[in-house]
Amino acid sequence: MTHPAPASATIVITGASSGIGRATALAFARPGIRLVLAARRAAVLAEVAAECAQRGARTLVVPTDVTDARAVHHLAEAAAALGGGQIDVWVNNAGSGAIGAFEATPLAAHEQVLRVNLFGYLYGAYAVLPYFRRQGHGTLINVVSLGAWLPEPYTAAYSASKYGLRGLLDALRTELSAEPHIHVCDVHPAYIDTPGFQHGANYTGRLIKPAPPVFPAQKVAEAIVRLPYRPRPSTMVGWSGPALRLLYTLAPRATRWAGMRLFLGYLRQAERAPVSENSLFSPLPAPHGASVSGGWRKMAAPRSRRAWWGAAVITAAAGLLAWQQARKSGTAEACPPVS
Repeated sequence: MTHPAPASATIVITGASSGIGRATALAFARPGIRLVLAARRAAVLAEVAAECAQRGARTLVVPTDVTDARAVHHLAEAAAALGGGQIDVWVNNAGSGAIGAFEATPLAAHEQVLRVNLFGYLYGAYAVLPYFRRQGHGTLINVVSLGAWLPEPYTAAYSASKYGLRGLLDALRTELSAEPHIHVCDVHPAYIDTPGFQHGANYTGRLIKPAPPVFPAQKVAEAIVRLPYRPRPSTMVGWSGPALRLLYTLAPRATRWAGMRLFLGYLRQAERAPVSENSLFSPLPAPHGASVSGGWRKMAAPRSRRAWWGAAVITAAAGLLAWQQARKSGTAEACPPVS
């Protein structure tokens, strides 16, 4: 693929050991690029660095827990040292989640999701923006989520973190409006095939899978590597994302009602799985999740896909009907109770 990023640049990527972060590191890797790779698992990062080095990039591994502000500050210092005092691109990507009914999910898990997904990005921005201001340029890329626009049941802390990121990043764009060469770019993937579902905590007792359509992580990486060359405030990846975002905008109550029915229906028939924190609090040993793909696109059976597509069509129809009714009556949407 072509690489529209600067010919010579220092690029920091958090959450680079697997999934979107790993795919992004490989997409950026080429001669002239200095890649600073951060995640909690040093051994897995070393593997990613070796792959990137084979493509000609100069690499530096900095094991980092993004919930530790001092560690993130050290990451920025190490990157600047590699780049001769300069950091050109910072990709906030590390993230996690906890799936479960709100009260059934331990408070500590809710708090950890907020630390990783919200404070981790705040710490990254806080560490790198002084470098951007001194050098007069830089691109801060934030991998957010469709979940920043569409709340989903059993993901309260995850939704809170992603909605919070929208506010944080919009505020940063406002503060930086007088800095034309400093860019804050948000990337909102739809459901992506990564090990993220294996990494996040699961308190449902059922196997949780991403809902089709599931897009490859490389599709997100391709969107990210374009941004240093052509910055834009917001980029959605996967055609289903804009469709669901529009649906929720037009008919929020109907969309929430249909989404809850769909999720509960899935839980009733899903395979049983142990309740587990997985790698929410501490990383699981390699090779668990040490890859770009989570294998979800291969595992999706045609029957399962038909079921999800049928539910999606019903959801869309219900949402549009409710919106039309609300327009006619001038009142809020009315939805039957979830059973």
